Order: sequence, then structure tokens, then C-alpha cells
Amino acid sequence: MSLFKRIFSSEKKETLDKGLEKSKDSFFSKLSKAVAGKSKVDDDVLDNLEEVLVTSDVGVETTLKIIERIEERVAKDKYLGTSELNVILREEIANLLAENNSGEETEFVVPGNKKPYVLMVVGVNGVGKTTTIGKLAYQFKKSGKKVVLGAADTFRAAAIDQLQIWADRVDIPIVKQQMGSDPASVAFDTLKSAVTMDADVVIIDTAGRLHNKVNLMNELSKVKRVMQKVIPDAPHDVLLVLDGSTGQNAFEQAKQFTKATEVTSLAVTKLDGTAKGGVVIGISDQFKIPVRYIGVGEGIEDLQVFNKFEFVDSFFK
Repeated sequence: MSLFKRIFSSEKKETLDKGLEKSKDSFFSKLSKAVAGKSKVDDDVLDNLEEVLVTSDVGVETTLKIIERIEERVAKDKYLGTSELNVILREEIANLLAENNSGEETEFVVPGNKKPYVLMVVGVNGVGKTTTIGKLAYQFKKSGKKVVLGAADTFRAAAIDQLQIWADRVDIPIVKQQMGSDPASVAFDTLKSAVTMDADVVIIDTAGRLHNKVNLMNELSKVKRVMQKVIPDAPHDVLLVLDGSTGQNAFEQAKQFTKATEVTSLAVTKLDGTAKGGVVIGISDQFKIPVRYIGVGEGIEDLQVFNKFEFVDSFFK
């Protein structure tokens, strides 16, 4: 793992370590109870470990995969001491995350062959969607990109106002209409403006309602169709924002949204305020959709590009 410690700046790594502190402390206090009085990894330890992983919000299916891998290691090595369990867990979780596309990037980048690169952001209200958009806009601008925001969550005046605050804070243009306007119309205007301005990145906010999946599906499909009148292959990325502090509820939201629309990447927020950081492992494994960003603090710099090696390193530090 030492190889991966050089990927992030030490400041970013410290933020990640601090952001995952509650999750890590909770996990290891449960783990130490699970192996108390045991010197060897036996069936009892594995049963206890299964409970630790499930109650740490890793999810049942992902937990069973991890347990199966550890059972294979026990069978192969004949004797496995509980003192080695931490190292083996760390290795197997890293291997599991390595099997999908999550967490290869280390910087905020967009493909150079798409201009403007159109990012449509979806997610229920309250998960940190607007904040994630603002922090993303800040990072892209910081890397020299010209960014435009589109306030297509027109069902709540607060959503438009919040996005305006972020646009002012980051000092980037925003395209908006009155509350109750057609979201597709806002998206169309945003893309037209972005093309005129020769923008590099467009971030479109959308309404976060899940009470009626059919309505949501129809609305997002319409937004996409109308955007494609301006840029034929837009959106280039559909980013689903999930609140990590809700644990298993984040799984449920991911299920609902992936049924309602094609989701191509994930952001998991609010990991600093919760002991449920294990949810990132389960979501990354179960949905086979790359976790691209994680929120590990309230500061403007505290949205990080998810890197699985750094995440596992911080979780098991």
C-alpha cells in the first residue's frame, strides 16, 4: 500500500483520514470484539466478522463475497491467526474494489474530446446534490476549465437559490428560470449559452423527487432529449449523488435511480459525519457503476476524487 500513499497530496490524505475516522473507529471497535479471546480465524470469528461488516453498512451481498474470500484464504493457509485478519480484510476489500472501474482517477478531469462536457446531476433532495455541484464547479474552474451551471431543478425555489449562491461563490455563470418552469427548457438554454460562451464543462442540476418513478423517468428522459437538440451525445455523464450517512437507504436510492434513468457515475457525500463509510464498499461492488467522488467534509476542497487504494488505506490505517 505504500505505493498508493504518494498518489494524493498529504493534505488531501489527511482530510480523507479524518473524514473516515468515525467509520474506522466504529468498524475496528466491532472487529476487536469479534475476535476477542480468539487466536485463530474459525467459524465463530467468521460469523462475527459477517455481522461486523453488515452492521458497518457494507451490505449483505458484498459481505458474503468478502467472507467467502477469507474462507478461501483460511482453507489455503490452513492456519490463519486473528492478528492477520486486519491485513487480509484490507487486501480482499481492495481486490474487490479493483474488480470494477471505481477509483482509478486521482484528479478532477473531463475528457478533452467533448466540448462542452455535459454532466447531469441526479439524486433526491437533501443528499448534498447542490453542494456537490458547487464543489465540482470549483474544482473544474480551479483546473482551468470554463464552467456553466444550469438550474433545472425548477420545482423548489430553494434549489435555484442555493445553486445561485454557489455560482456567486465560485464566480461562474448560471442559467436559470422562474420556479415552475420546464426543466428541459432550462437545460436547453444552458447548453445553448455554454456553446456560445465556448465553455468546457456544463453541470445541470435536476429535481430530486422519487415519489413517482414514472414521472421522474419521463422528466429526465425529456431533459436528455432536449439537450440532444443542442449537443447530440449529451449528457456525457449522469452523476447520482447519494448521502453516505443514510447507510442502507443510499443503496435503496441507488436502486430506484438506476431503474429510473441510466446512471454512469456516483458521488457519495457526508462520509465525515457518519460511521457508515462502509457503504462506499458495498455500493461500489453492487452497482458496478464507478464511484467517482466522495464528500469527506464541509469545506469547498472536501469533495475528493474517489481513489480505492487511498480509501482502503485510510479505512484500515
